[in-house]
Amino acid sequence: MVDLNKEKLKLDYPCSWAYKIVILQEDNAKKIVKEVLEGRTHTLEASKTSKKGKFASFNIDLIVHNDEDRTYLYERLGKHKQIKMVL
Repeated sequence: MVDLNKEKLKLDYPCSWAYKIVILQEDNAKKIVKEVLEGRTHTLEASKTSKKGKFASFNIDLIVHNDEDRTYLYERLGKHKQIKMVL
């Protein structure tokens, strides 16, 4: 079996990258993503709502320019107080 922790992701940059975020249903996804991405061009699409309707997930697609950019955006999304999870 291959240990994926030892393998580095090989991508040709710039490339399209997708993040999925989970927020509380009542929070404004457009506002949250706009704050985090600081005006970068992106698309935001609703994905799913939890069974009890408390949480909603959204897909974010945008161009990342290098590995540091991709990681930076992931960390910024993860640090936002209204974002419960980033994938």
